[in-house]
Amino acid sequence: MAYVITQRCCNDASCVPECPVDCIRPTPEQPEFATTEQLYIDPDTCIDCGACVDACPVEAIFSEDDLIASLGRFSDINAAYFQRHPLESNFDPLVTPARPPKELGTLRVAIVGAGPAACYAADELLRRADVEVEMFDRLPTPWGLVRAGVAPDHPGTKGVSSMFESAFRRDTLQYHLNVEVGKHISHEELLEHHHAVIYAVGASTDRHLNVPGEDLPGSHSATEFVAWYNGHPDYAERTFDLSGERAVIVGNGNVALDVARVLTLSPDELAKTDIADHALDALRQSNIREVVVLGRRGPLQAAYTSSEFLALGHLKGIDVVIDPAELELDPESRALLNDPEIEPSQRLKYELAQEYAAKAANPANRRIVFRYLTSPTAITGADHVEGIDFVHNELVSENGQLVARASDRTESLPASLVLRSIGYRGQPVGALPFDERSGTIPNEHGRVVADGSHLAGIYVSGWIKRGPRGVIGSNRVDATETVEQLLADFTAGKLEAPQGDRAALKVLLEQRQPERVDREGWKAIDAAEKSAGKSGGRPRVKLTSREDLLKAARG
Repeated sequence: MAYVITQRCCNDASCVPECPVDCIRPTPEQPEFATTEQLYIDPDTCIDCGACVDACPVEAIFSEDDLIASLGRFSDINAAYFQRHPLESNFDPLVTPARPPKELGTLRVAIVGAGPAACYAADELLRRADVEVEMFDRLPTPWGLVRAGVAPDHPGTKGVSSMFESAFRRDTLQYHLNVEVGKHISHEELLEHHHAVIYAVGASTDRHLNVPGEDLPGSHSATEFVAWYNGHPDYAERTFDLSGERAVIVGNGNVALDVARVLTLSPDELAKTDIADHALDALRQSNIREVVVLGRRGPLQAAYTSSEFLALGHLKGIDVVIDPAELELDPESRALLNDPEIEPSQRLKYELAQEYAAKAANPANRRIVFRYLTSPTAITGADHVEGIDFVHNELVSENGQLVARASDRTESLPASLVLRSIGYRGQPVGALPFDERSGTIPNEHGRVVADGSHLAGIYVSGWIKRGPRGVIGSNRVDATETVEQLLADFTAGKLEAPQGDRAALKVLLEQRQPERVDREGWKAIDAAEKSAGKSGGRPRVKLTSREDLLKAARG
């Protein structure tokens, strides 16, 4: 018997150093870690000790004998990884990184943002140095996309916030929520009160299709829709037309799959989650019976992970529909599929698509329909979305890469709701340098760079550092790299000592933002939401307006 890593793996690699026989791969030091869908346990090496289970922040690891039906296939998925990547161990006991010398005193760091990237950076600092961390966020609540981005039917993925709560209990970290940097406090003032500032502000906007009709009512970004059903206070008042029977999602990454599930799941199922009440009420009235997911490339190159694609097959009352003709492969994709060196997760995507295509749909069920090799050319309608036009693509090889190119075949599909899910994008941060092409702040391993030189005391982590890719746990390795640079600069005496201390900062913030939410305020919000959810058997009922959140914070 062995332990098995399953669908909700967050890739933060907390489990890797805990394994006494070093059987979890890939490790953060390996190149494939940056692109892997999840981590895997070698069944032939695992000694069934359970150390990894205790270390996992999202409860993704199970004993092989305890796997429920929807997770049973992950035994084979874990084993398949090691058939492709035989386990070779050069395991050495982890060396504890050196801490800055005590004579340097207490390091003061401001972190702008309170999502996963910010929290992993804070956790790393708290473990590595004598430090005071001040965490700023413009919302009255922490956790960023863990709270406002993770789908409500994936509660296990949100478990990482419990790990942060535990790590941040000490007063060495202070929350300054409902405080907007650039409005209530300037970048220059942050540097006056800290040795360093880490910007971990994520990627707050989305990419556009740039096709006619994109601005019609009924056409939205998936970013808005996700924030709406998750109760983000900036989006709680949005409305989405769910009166038609078909919605179309452009893009087929994991966010697109999240949106497709929320649109098709029974409201009674969603009522067991922390979905925002306003969204639940709207979905109870929804007429949508079919969600069509359009992908630019083929089934082998789909952006979703195989684990999320697999999970769709276990949804009650929902059919996954794929026309077998959609799975016909071009010669190069066929050669890739037959290559014994193909990554197992990539082959699994295609095998799952074949399995879905072979199943007969139940007319009584709602449907998620996958279309491949398609690109939208226009969103149509007079004064509201009525349909979408798209072109069929062909995959061609360019410089050794398969890229999608439009053919002369076109098609139209009636729809009343179109959601684009083609990626997030970072926004400029004040006067800091910004790369418009990548939507990131230029940096070298986390040190912000301008005109070829490092800007002293300014660092980045997360999506604003590397671009919007990876899952929640990907931010841990990213944050470790940034903190390593920061601590090296502090130890080398490159960071200017702050003029003001924690007390002076608090006085300044109380003057600028009397409605600042501190640790006690967030605890009061958290308690109020959990209490409201208890009677309905829900994890929490989210407060979705700033007014209600601030009222709860005041107790």
